[in-house]
Amino acid sequence: MENICQIFNGDSPLVATAIHDGHELRPEVARIMALSDSERLREEDPFTAGWTTVAENRVVGIRSRFEVDLNRPREKAVYIEPEDAWGLPVWNETPSKEVIKASLRSYDAFYDELYRSFSKLESRFERFVVFDLHSYNHRREGPDGPIADPQQNPEVNIGTGTMDRMRWAPIIEKFIADLGAFDFLDGHLDVRENIKFKGGQLARWTHENFPRSACVLSIEFKKFFMDEWSGDPSAIHLEAIHRSLQATVPGVLETLRHI
Repeated sequence: MENICQIFNGDSPLVATAIHDGHELRPEVARIMALSDSERLREEDPFTAGWTTVAENRVVGIRSRFEVDLNRPREKAVYIEPEDAWGLPVWNETPSKEVIKASLRSYDAFYDELYRSFSKLESRFERFVVFDLHSYNHRREGPDGPIADPQQNPEVNIGTGTMDRMRWAPIIEKFIADLGAFDFLDGHLDVRENIKFKGGQLARWTHENFPRSACVLSIEFKKFFMDEWSGDPSAIHLEAIHRSLQATVPGVLETLRHI
């Protein structure tokens, strides 16, 4: 797959993905990239790969979303203008057609491999669940600026806007209930559905290709577990998030068996 991601296959109907964890760039992309490592890292999803170990089946991104964004439709997967990338000036010079084509080949290879992997899960288990793990910024006005309004920025946003919700409601509701009930550092996470995000291309593509067998939960953690400007994480929060996700697995798998 041109080294765009790593796929680990196990014997379980649960998959965990971290497609925005990657930070690497191909040399021809790095040569014309205007953003620094720290600027790119701010919009990537560092540390999400570690959380995928809650599942036997794992999909972990290697390449940066600034090379090709696997969670956007193909025609928007390569950022060109600043408005494609949160207003950031991504390039020192516009990528050539050859550079863009190479990035889109990686995009196509990723989804071809994902189709093969998910088809095997469908054949083996009939139905499967995907934890589509992401993170999002909430201090966009600078390191000393205000945090985003908590009413519109939950600690965990569960995106379910690309699926047949009625079909998968028992899994959605069990996951949200168990994650919210977890003892998270002597408190409870604010977990809400479709407040900030409703799910991106990975979820949409999966539900289109596996409409009767796949339930993708697009799980976005607000970056309360790290300093999004320096990139420094809180090890305590990272581990607590991992444990909170792990705690949801038995209930999700049991619910899946009864659908």
